[in-house]
Amino acid sequence: MPFLLAILALLTPRLLVALLWFFSHWFDGVFPSVLWPIVGFLVLPTTLLWCSVVTHMFGGAWTLWPTVGLVVAIVIDLSPVREHRRFRGTRSGDA
Repeated sequence: MPFLLAILALLTPRLLVALLWFFSHWFDGVFPSVLWPIVGFLVLPTTLLWCSVVTHMFGGAWTLWPTVGLVVAIVIDLSPVREHRRFRGTRSGDA
């Protein structure tokens, strides 16, 4: 089951954030206010998920591997490949 959630997080992180928000207590006590999960959902959903994983699985300690995971999550969120996949068929020159 955790492997399935990890795949879902990489493919559709906003869907996983919404499912966790509505059907579990995963985000309870992770962030000081409701503003951070909302901003994370809109701007950096994979990073939001990783920050909550660090809080739950690593006890909130930002050692080497949680920091490496944070960098990977930010790269995934800011990657131009994700935007290219979303708008691939909208250019006029595409056949």
